[in-house]
This record gives sequence, C-alpha cells and structure tokens, in this order.
Amino acid sequence: MNQNVSAGLPTRTQIAELIIRPRHHRDTFDGWQHFRTSRGMSAPPPILTAAQRGLLPPDRRADYDLLRRLTNVNLPIQQTPMSARVARLINRRLNGNVLKQDDPTLSGIMVSGSGNHGKTATVCAVTAAFEDTWLDLHQSINPNAIEGTLDLHAPVVYVQTPVTASPKSLCQAILNFFGPQPRQLTLPQLIRQVAASLRDHCVRALILDDINRLRMHRADDQDVLDLIRSLMSFQVTLILTGVNIPGMGLLREAKWDARKRQWILPPLETTRVHGLEVTQTERRFEMVELDRFRYGTSREIEAFTDHLHGIEVHLRLMNAKPGMLTTGTMPEYLFRRCEGVVGILGRLVADGAQEAMDSGREILDETLLDDIVIGREDRTDGHAEDQSEAVVPEPRSPRRPGRNTVFDDRGPRPDTATA
Repeated sequence: MNQNVSAGLPTRTQIAELIIRPRHHRDTFDGWQHFRTSRGMSAPPPILTAAQRGLLPPDRRADYDLLRRLTNVNLPIQQTPMSARVARLINRRLNGNVLKQDDPTLSGIMVSGSGNHGKTATVCAVTAAFEDTWLDLHQSINPNAIEGTLDLHAPVVYVQTPVTASPKSLCQAILNFFGPQPRQLTLPQLIRQVAASLRDHCVRALILDDINRLRMHRADDQDVLDLIRSLMSFQVTLILTGVNIPGMGLLREAKWDARKRQWILPPLETTRVHGLEVTQTERRFEMVELDRFRYGTSREIEAFTDHLHGIEVHLRLMNAKPGMLTTGTMPEYLFRRCEGVVGILGRLVADGAQEAMDSGREILDETLLDDIVIGREDRTDGHAEDQSEAVVPEPRSPRRPGRNTVFDDRGPRPDTATA
C-alpha cells in the first residue's frame, strides 16, 4: 500500500535537484533559453488525503511535505484580462513587424504599470511563445547565418537597463547577452557591434526591462534615449517595460519651466548622435498600461474569482476544500488585502500557505491570513500607486547672489551708544 501511495512522488534526489538547481538569469542567451524551454514544466505533487499521507514512511512523508512547500510558494503565472490585452498588442506588433520589408524603422511597444503588476512576467511569456513559433517556422536554423561562423539564433534578447545608464553601458549590456566581450571598444565601435550582432543573430525583439531607471534630467540618460531611438532602425521590435512610463518623459526630453514651475515635454528636434541620424520617433511607440484587477462589475468580479480558482487548484494543503479561496467572503477579503495587485496577492497566498503548514492548520482562511503582513496596510491611501521609482527630482531655483554688506554703516555699538 505504501508503495502505491508514493509511486507518483519524485525521489529525494529529484526533489533536491529542483531546489538547488542553478538559477539562470534571462539577460544571457543561455539563461533566456533555459527560461523559454523550462517555463510551465513544473508540476505540483499528487493530491493525498491525510490518511494516505500517514501511510508514507517518515522519510517519504518529509519529502512530500517539502514538495508541497515548494509548490505552494511557486504559484503558476496565469493569464489575466489585463495581461491578455498586453499579449494581444505584443503579438500584433511582432507579427506585423517581422513581415514588413520596406519600413526602415519598426514601431515599438512600451508596457507601463506599477510594481508587482506582472509586467516582466507577461512580456517574457509572450515573447518566449513568439520565439517558439519563429524557431518552428525556420526549423531552428538561423536564416541570417553565414557559412563558417558561429552565430547564435536568438529571436528574442532580454536586457535590463543598467542602473547607471550610459550609451556605452547599454551597448555592453546588449552585447553581453550573447557572451562576454573581451576587448574594450569605443562608443562608435560598440554601436556598430550592436547593429551587427542584432543582424547576425537574427534578433526580432529586444526587451529593455526596468526602463524607469532612466532619469531625463541626466545628460547620460538623454544620450541613452537617443541610442534607443537609433536601435529602432536596426529592424528589431523594441519592447520597453517600466514603472510609470507616462510620467518619465521617455520619448521627449523633459525641461524645467521656471515660470510654470513644472517639467514640460517639448517636441523632439532632429539631432545627430554619434554619427547616427536620429529622427522623430515619438509616435513610433505604442504604450499599454498593465493594470490591476478591479471589483466593480460582475465581469470584473468573475475574472478575479477565476484567478483565485487557478491558485486554489495549485495549492497543496491537507485540509483544503473546494472553494477555499472562491466562496463566501474570501474573494472580497483577498481583494481588499491585495487591492487587485497580482504580485501582492501571490505573496499573501504563498506566505499564508507556509503558515498553514507550519501551524498544522493546513487551510487558508481569513483568520490565518490576518496574521500575514504584506507591507501595504501601513499606507494611508490604499489606492495610491507607488511611483517613487519614476519621480524626477525637482531642480532648485537659482539663488540670486546677495548684496555685499561689508561697508554698510550699522551705527554705534550698544556698549558705546549714548542715551
């Protein structure tokens, strides 16, 4: 009987490999390929009743609990109505751009939204699926490959915007995706190398994540913006993601208007940067906002409940019952706690599942979740989005130099003054 119960469980070695397996970051070719080929492959353990779990040997029981904990903290990435809207735009733009033949500058996409809204996860999932289709179309053969070379086939390139961005650091980040760059190059050489790499590796989509790290009041960051515009002429689709993109002035250099006491975004002027002609590309980007769940209409409530159901069937708690997250007042409670933000909801449920296992209650309810702190209850305004990352510091108004008062006559000193 014990063997029948534990037949569907991975071995201890397999469980250990799941936990200690190397973490591949997506900003390298190998890391991106690992993400693309392994996404959605992890499966939760079989559902066992308390009686069936009790039939397991003590060591296998510990293995099962460890596998349950691993499953409960790795909630699946589900498509939401908000992410589906973003996915449709990205697919439409990518599929249209790869078919264009005479357009010298391809249109790009900006995905904006507050933290924990799932911008990076959504963009990476959609572009990974696009790469699957592209590789199938070309039998995984690079159509731009030159005989005798070792060019990779990289339809999608993922790059994080450098913390202290400059044109050179951005070029190096793009080139480092394909492998380390041993020699130091000048900026014009780096730009030419980026153009050659994007062409030779058959890149169709370039993701620049955390674009909100740019600050338009810094000269280097404005140069980076000019470089980004020039990349649009390299026959790749640019996908920029970041927090509060509309408030950053990404496509227009923000200038301080002393009379109005505010930042203004004037139209771009045609400029020449590092020998590359930069044209008016402001309207070549289409921006989409990745919003949070809402709870005002029956359709919005149904979408949020469906999302909760997807989480519920993934969880492995011994006392869990159907409708644990989707019936009664639980949907309203969870929405109030997370305010519709997908990432906050996931952290609340994952932490609650761990507490449910540690306490032996093995079920999620409002009483247990009340003890889980997720860091948003301390805010006075529950609906104000945190956009501190995108705030541009306001410059101080110049101080007028004071008048020289060295030779001013201030009258007699108090101790010598006469009555």
